[in-house]
Amino acid sequence: MTVWELVAVVVAGVAAGTINTVVGSGSLITFPTLVALGVPPIVANVSNNIGLVPGSATGAYGYRAELSGQQRATRRLLPASALGALVGAALLISMPSGAFDVIVIVLIAVALVLVVVQPRLAVAVARRRDGDDGGPGAGLIAAVFGAGVYGGYFGAAQGVILLALLGIFLHSGGAGTALQRANGIKNVLALTVNAVAGVFFLVFAHDQIQWSAVAAIAAGASVGGVLGAKVGRMLPPAPLRAVIVVVGLLAIAKLATQ
Repeated sequence: MTVWELVAVVVAGVAAGTINTVVGSGSLITFPTLVALGVPPIVANVSNNIGLVPGSATGAYGYRAELSGQQRATRRLLPASALGALVGAALLISMPSGAFDVIVIVLIAVALVLVVVQPRLAVAVARRRDGDDGGPGAGLIAAVFGAGVYGGYFGAAQGVILLALLGIFLHSGGAGTALQRANGIKNVLALTVNAVAGVFFLVFAHDQIQWSAVAAIAAGASVGGVLGAKVGRMLPPAPLRAVIVVVGLLAIAKLATQ
């Protein structure tokens, strides 16, 4: 990559780290950026996954206050996320590269739909009422495992998926705090998925890693994670969603014409 291409990837990493911490779907920024710069899709996906781990870590740390009192629920959900990530990562490297080119278009399209309907998901979370202990049941654990498989395979909008699942199945406070507390757990689970899949790729797909891209995304995403945790809730959501949708549509167009 040229210096200016690396700068573009760093900027994309900042945006992705911020968006991942606040909502999710930051990969719809970094993945298409790498593809647009000529990085093969699977190499872009693997490198993007590893590069986003530091941003996931800073974002999860920034939401540590929202995790207060939720350690038990988080511990019960972590193994499902980790196991799902392993399955998804294994599927990515075991399937033919041509299959990924087709499947990822569908995944991006689904992710874009989730991004567009995210406001309704947030309203549904906010309308939850007090009255149950909200411990994670078998249904939520199974759903989190499925989200982990998706995250290990591709991952764009896994944060939106997790927010929806946690909001529906896990009671985490009154209406005024439920979304932010769910976001705290979401950031920990997303970090788990990215980290586990990243270790898997380091061991079994090291030849599919472009380290310059990893370093650039990691640098940007680390800053973005901090920004997202501190000021992300002040950012207007509609413009963020618009940017994600535009970039995602460009990615679909790019992949469909390859």
